Amino acid sequence: MHRHRDLCARAVDPLEIAAGLEAHGVTDRAAARYRHRDVFALAEEMYARVPRDDDSSRARPGAGDGTDVHHAPQVRPGWALFALLPGAACAAAVAGAEVTAGATRAAVTVGGALAVALALRVALRDGPLRAATPLTPATRAWVCWLIAYALLGDGLLTNAVAGGPDGPGDLWQPATATALGLTLAVAPATWCARLFAARARGRLVASRGLDEFAASVRPLLLGIVVLFLAALGVSLAATDAAADAVLGTAENPSALTGAGALGALLLLVRLLAAHGFARAPALLLGAAGACEVAAPALVFAGRLPGCDALAAPVTAVVDSWGPGAVPAAVCGAAALALLIHAARTLTLASAHAGPGAMT
Repeated sequence: MHRHRDLCARAVDPLEIAAGLEAHGVTDRAAARYRHRDVFALAEEMYARVPRDDDSSRARPGAGDGTDVHHAPQVRPGWALFALLPGAACAAAVAGAEVTAGATRAAVTVGGALAVALALRVALRDGPLRAATPLTPATRAWVCWLIAYALLGDGLLTNAVAGGPDGPGDLWQPATATALGLTLAVAPATWCARLFAARARGRLVASRGLDEFAASVRPLLLGIVVLFLAALGVSLAATDAAADAVLGTAENPSALTGAGALGALLLLVRLLAAHGFARAPALLLGAAGACEVAAPALVFAGRLPGCDALAAPVTAVVDSWGPGAVPAAVCGAAALALLIHAARTLTLASAHAGPGAMT
C-alpha cells in the first residue's frame, strides 16, 4: 500500500487498482504472498484501506504517479450516427463524379475526397475507435498511403507489369467499389469496437482473477474481428455488385480480398490505439506500407539492363492471382500479426480500466 499509495488515492474503484498493479507486474501468484486469492481481492483491500479525498478520486488514475494504465475509449453522444458519415460522403462523391465531366468532375472528386476525410476524422475522433494518444505523423502517413494504394495501386501495378503506364490517364483508375466498401465499413467497425469495450468492461467487473478475465476476453476479441470481417465482406460484395450494374466496373476478386485485408488491419490498428497500444500498430503499418511501395518499385527497377530478376516475383504474383494479391498478402500478414498481439494486450485488465470506459 505504501508503494502504490498514489494509485490507490486516485482510484475511483478497485478495478483501477487491480489494473495498475497488473501494469506493474503484480500477478495472482504475487497476490498470494499477501494472503489474497488474486489481484482483484488484493486491490479491494487496498481500496478499502487507503484514504481518498473527493478531488483526488476524480483525477485520472495514474496521472503524475508513473502508473502505466491504459483506458478504454470514451465516446461522445451521437457517435453511432457519426460512424455513418464516411460512407455517406463517399457515396455522394462517387455519384457526383459520375454525373459530371471535365473540370467539374475533377472539382467534385477533390471536394468529395476532402469531405470523406473530414467525415472520417469526426467518426474516429468522437467514437469508440478514438485513439487514447495522438498518432504520430509517420503513422498517419502510412495509413494515408495504404488507403491511396487501395484506391489506385492495383491499376498502377497492372499497367507497370504490362509495360506502362503510357500516359497520365493510366495512373487514374480508381477502385470505386473498394473505396465505397471500406468507407461504408467504418460504421460496423465503430459498432464492433463499442461492443468489445462494453462487453470487456462487463467481464472485468464479473471476473475474480486476471487469468479468468483474459480467458473470457480472448474469444470475445476473436468474435468481434470475425463479426467485422463478415460485415466488411458484405459491404465490399454489395458495392462491387452495384459498381458492376451501374458503372460496369466490377473489381477483380483479388482486389476485394486485398481490401478486406486492409480493412481488418485498420480495425486492429484503431482498436489497439483506442486502448493505448500504439507502438506495434505503427511498426506493422510501416512494414505493410513499405512492402506496397516496393512492389511497383521492383517492377520499374526490373526494366533496367540486367535487372529482370527484380521484377520476376511481383510479375509472377500479378499474373497468377491478380494485382490485389499484393495488398492481400501484405495487409493480411500485418493484420494476423496484430491480431496475435491484440490477443495478448487487449486481454489485460489494464487495457479496460478507467471511469470513462462505459460512458
